[in-house]
Parts: sequence; structure tokens; C-alpha cells
Amino acid sequence: MTVRVSRTVLCLAVALALAAALLLAHLAAASSAPASAATARLAALAGDVTAADGHRYDTRDDTGRTMDAAQITQTPGGTYLAVYHSLLGDGRFHAAVATSTDLRHWHRRHDFGPGTHQASLADDGRGGYVLAYEKDPENHIAVRAYDGEASLLTGRAARAFDAPRTLSRCAEGTPSITAVRDDTIELTGHYRAGCDTDRQLRATLTGFRTWHAAPDERLDRALLAWGNSGNLGDRAPVELDGQQMLFVEGQRWRGDFGSWRTYAYDPVSGRADRLDITTHGGSRAFANPSAALVTDPQGRPALLVSLFIPGQGAAPGEAGQLVYWHKL
Repeated sequence: MTVRVSRTVLCLAVALALAAALLLAHLAAASSAPASAATARLAALAGDVTAADGHRYDTRDDTGRTMDAAQITQTPGGTYLAVYHSLLGDGRFHAAVATSTDLRHWHRRHDFGPGTHQASLADDGRGGYVLAYEKDPENHIAVRAYDGEASLLTGRAARAFDAPRTLSRCAEGTPSITAVRDDTIELTGHYRAGCDTDRQLRATLTGFRTWHAAPDERLDRALLAWGNSGNLGDRAPVELDGQQMLFVEGQRWRGDFGSWRTYAYDPVSGRADRLDITTHGGSRAFANPSAALVTDPQGRPALLVSLFIPGQGAAPGEAGQLVYWHKL
């Protein structure tokens, strides 16, 4: 009887060792080579904040509000636009839009109200803008259209849509607008799978009337391959060297804000590269990534990167929103 038990234990140990080896081999395969030349270039450009042509830690607007999860774009006239959120004294998140001429100093122009956060902004190709954000209570994705820059900066929306939750009864949010094509808006976001853990979704809004959302299991798999067992959250599109990618966050362990990392996802190969980011003080955690091609304050083409550094895992003086850029 003792021999039989020992053999069973031995077989189980061998099986577990084999499973662990296969898992390690799978994770190694996920990082053994770049997902694409474009993701490798993004990782190289965005990886070293100390070598950036300009940067600001703990970015705030002119009223002192933190500019958490800031996504930044540039108008045809050269002004920089940022949409972001701040946790205010009423205990609610407020999304806002601000303008800048130098990427370091920001003038808040409009507050979109309590319970708005995780904002994303896109040019509609017709002189106007589309804004999406997560709205609570009953967390869901809200989409607004503005006829022009003046309307955006004063909050006068021409069209509005609040999406129904179809993938989770608990929460759907953290939207990012990936494309605006005529009357169709393409977005990504997250849903609270099983009311437990955030997973990725893709959605389309047509005519500000018809909404369709579906899980993005391919993106989930690319992030899970890196050992992210926690939430899979914010992401933003970026084009570099003519190639479209997603800049995306993944959490190693749920509840551990110090385990957030950022990745460059290649939709062609379905794989992701992890970015190893070096800051001046050595911060370890990075969330809410976005990037854009802009003309920098010196008039040069540049890659602009925006990341949130959680307090857990932040070096002294570096917690909050980090904005930096590299000339191309």
C-alpha cells in the first residue's frame, strides 16, 4: 500500500513538473522575439523616460487637479488637447478636457460632471470630435459627439449615446476609440467578466443608435501569456512606422496596483511585447497607457507617451500622471 501511494505521489509530482515546464516554455515563447518590428520600435522609444526630449511627472492642470489616465492629441492648429479624470472632494471621478501649448502646463476648459472617468477622444474626420468615457453609477460606456473644438471645450454635445451593458451585469467601461468611419464608431473597452475580473471587449456604435459589443479573447490571450492573472484594462491605439498597434495594460495580480505593466500588442500576429520602462527614480508600475504622433513644442515630429504611475510601485515624486515625448 505504501509503495502504491508513493508511486501515485511520484506520478503526480512528475505531471506537475511537466505542466510547470510547459507553462514556463509558453511564457518564454511569448517574450522570446518581438511581436513585430513596430512593437519593438515602440518599446525602444517609450522604454527610457530619462532619454526623453521632454517630460513631466505628476501632471496637473492649472487648478491643481490631477490629470489621471490622460489621453493627449493635437489639433490641426497645433494646440494639445488632453482628456483625463480626477477624484474630487465629492468622492466622485470627474472627466475633463484641458489645452496646452507646451505639454507641461495645462488649462482646464470643461468638466464633464461627476461619475465620468477613463475618457478617450478622437477626431471624427469632419472637423468635430467623438468623446467616450466610463460613467457611473451602473458603470457603462457613454459616447458624445461634438461639432468642433469650441463645442468640445464648452461641453456642448450634438449627439449622445449611453451603451447598454451586454457582456457583464456589473460593469463595462474604460473605452478607447479606435476609429471613426462615417457614421460608425469603433471602440475597445473592458467588461467585468463574471462580475469578478476585467477582460477586453470590442464594440461598434452605428448612427448613435445601434450598439454591438463582443469579448476580445485574442487580446486577452496575448496578455494572459505574460502571466497577468489580474485585470486586463485600459488600451489605446497607436500608429508607428505605418503600423497599427494597441498600447495596453495588464495586471499581474488582482488587487496589487504595483503589478500593473504595459504592453505593445500587434493585431496581426496576436502577440504582445512587454515594455520595460526606466524612469528617473526607478518606478516599477505603469497603467493607463496611451501614445500619439504629434509635433513637439520645438516643431519636430515626436512620439508622445502618457502613463499613470500608481502610488504602489512609484519612486518618490513620480506617482501620478507621467507625460513624455521623444523626437522621431
